[in-house]
Amino acid sequence: MAARERFGAVQPWLSLVVRLSMAGILIAAALPKLVDIPQSIRAVRAYELLPESVVPFVGTMLPFVELALAALFLVGAFARLASVVWLLMMAAFLTGVIWAWSTGLTIDCGCFGGGGEVDASATNYPTHVLERLGFIALGTYLVIWPRSTFSVDGWLTSPSQSQPAL
Repeated sequence: MAARERFGAVQPWLSLVVRLSMAGILIAAALPKLVDIPQSIRAVRAYELLPESVVPFVGTMLPFVELALAALFLVGAFARLASVVWLLMMAAFLTGVIWAWSTGLTIDCGCFGGGGEVDASATNYPTHVLERLGFIALGTYLVIWPRSTFSVDGWLTSPSQSQPAL
């Protein structure tokens, strides 16, 4: 029981760190795409997964979606729902990396800007897969324990509801 109580005391702070880390990752991913939307579109196109008719839309909207999600994480609003969206995005990105790797595409993932065809020696699919799995772990943690210190969610719930679920 003591370990459970200790976790209960630490959990909101851990969730804060996870939430802010996820926001930082999203901001770091979105900003390079925002300053070069055509490159973002090329990165999406390079995966050869989506119909060409939707590639420009996805490449253009992706950094805006990432920033909107980052804003939710920064303020701690709708943390569980935002984490589900994060997990869906990470599952899509992981699928894309695995697809590119398994089909022999030689592309940069474009996750943090850039993207498109590169020399085969410049691809690093195992690292990208591990990175996405780590990001999935962060999102899973926040789905399970969404309540965090300094969050809109916490301020909107009554004191009895803001206790972390164990």
